Amino acid sequence: MSSTTKVSSAVMQTYNRFPITATKGKGSFLWDDSGEKYLDYTSGIATCNLGHVPDNVQHAISNQLEDLWHCSNLYHIPSQEKLAELLTEYSCLDQVFFCNSGAEANEAAIKIAKKYAKDKGYDDRTEIITFEQSFHGRTGSTMAATAQEKIHQGFTPLTEGFRYLPFNNKESLSEIDNGKTSAVLLEVIQGEGGINTAEKDWLKQLAAICKQADILLMIDEIQTGIGRTGSLFAYQPYGIEPDVITVAKGLGSGFPIGAMLAKQHIAASFSPGTHGSTFGGNPVAAAAGIATLKEILSDGFLENCKEGQEELFNQLKSIKEISPLIKDIRGKGYLIGIEVLNQASAWIEKLREKQILVLPAGEKVVRILPPLTTTKEELQICIQALKEVALELGGNTNG
Repeated sequence: MSSTTKVSSAVMQTYNRFPITATKGKGSFLWDDSGEKYLDYTSGIATCNLGHVPDNVQHAISNQLEDLWHCSNLYHIPSQEKLAELLTEYSCLDQVFFCNSGAEANEAAIKIAKKYAKDKGYDDRTEIITFEQSFHGRTGSTMAATAQEKIHQGFTPLTEGFRYLPFNNKESLSEIDNGKTSAVLLEVIQGEGGINTAEKDWLKQLAAICKQADILLMIDEIQTGIGRTGSLFAYQPYGIEPDVITVAKGLGSGFPIGAMLAKQHIAASFSPGTHGSTFGGNPVAAAAGIATLKEILSDGFLENCKEGQEELFNQLKSIKEISPLIKDIRGKGYLIGIEVLNQASAWIEKLREKQILVLPAGEKVVRILPPLTTTKEELQICIQALKEVALELGGNTNG
């Protein structure tokens, strides 16, 4: 390589990385290459739901590595079958397609919606509705499904077939069943879009419209699923039954795995040869998924989380009272957004200086994603740091 083309890293510069070189993680903590210890309330972007390197998942992966790493989906894989059984037993869906990531899971959902419409003879149904401020991935189709202009910049023309509507807008529900819609894809809580939660009445009305018209209701649970919001899946407290859901992130405790779950009559549209994945649901990924789900589904696990979740939310509300810079506290479970009047980056940087790692969700929202296994003592460390940052950035010192 000539001297004029040398770069500082051989890795493509697709990420605005924080100035941390991570070398070790355990539980709620992450260490860098200088030995600094951070309370990691990013959870690998809602991925390490059991914390870093959870013992039971590590043990399951280690055991599987002794036996079989990969054999392809040309053969039956027992651990894949077991994981699928767990996912369907604890949801309203019947069958599972495994892949490697959230974007791939959403790609599978988009494909099955198109195939189902064709199989049913709905030849005019060529559109999938998504919602403003959504995020569904960065592949060609999932980027087009994402209704955020900043994600589209530089990649036009986009994949056709997506129509965007305002989130939580009851008036726009009349536009769902227009004869062209094959499916609706949405997040119950928009993660990257600012921690915006679907209103219960709105979502129930949307679900009723979809059911009446045989339009697929597809819930993107990539960030909200696997216990993140206090239930195994975020759709469950709403009293609705989606036709398709997608999961990834927390499913493998950091080991790459994704899945698309569907009702049986819809899953039938994915006949042999219509879709596939070389690595999807391989024995090691499936072992990680089984161990993760068993922990989260164990007696009292999610119930025990709720006390800490409520305490964190209440404490954040009290911080809002002392800081005129905080506009809103929103979210559910351990998916929480702090909307601020200044830049979220200012809060994130100051918290990092105090060894607390959090994320943005847009320019004005600080996103807090503790592992579900975090302790009350760890939560207090975060809360105290947030109080200090609130005052440093312009809080009411009389609070």
